[in-house]
Amino acid sequence: MKEVLIATNNKGKAKDFETLFRPLGINVLTLQDIDGAIDVEETGTTFVENAVLKAENVAKMLNKVVIADDSGLEVDALNGEPGVYSARYAGEPSDDEANIDKLLGNLAQTPTEERQARFRCVLAVAGPAIETMTFSGSCEGIIASERLGSNGFGYDPVFYVPEKERTMAQLTAEEKNAISHRGAALIQLKENLPEFLKSLGDSK
Repeated sequence: MKEVLIATNNKGKAKDFETLFRPLGINVLTLQDIDGAIDVEETGTTFVENAVLKAENVAKMLNKVVIADDSGLEVDALNGEPGVYSARYAGEPSDDEANIDKLLGNLAQTPTEERQARFRCVLAVAGPAIETMTFSGSCEGIIASERLGSNGFGYDPVFYVPEKERTMAQLTAEEKNAISHRGAALIQLKENLPEFLKSLGDSK
């Protein structure tokens, strides 16, 4: 069976990829399935740079086709913060609640009509003897003034989606996947599956 490695330790994140690849007879692995610790320092200043950095480095280490993603939240009133630092906005170690507290604190004096934001995701595909491909997606919303909902993770409880009249954390997994930034990037990847599958075949 063909394999593709998702450069993440997050099994939940990998489920989105399994939904796409399993019906095609492609086994999805994560870094948890690999012997030995793999940690690529995210030194890029954009989501594209970090996604490519992770995909190309892990692909080189393991000689496999690898998909890596970098994603986060951009808030217009904060000049794009937290951006690539979304996961560690409040410092190390990463803490979702502390990150939300810092975000809400920084926006405390910002009126609702100026709290536009978006989730952004970039997927990078790299592997032996193939040219790295990138796919991106975004989801527009507004930062709420308080947490609402208990689903999802990260900034979902304060990311209000106007078209749904709920926060991401109030949506079901199916509703979220239909509009999410990662879902949009996966749609782009799906549209380019013939090229992707050719690269996967060449790497075996």
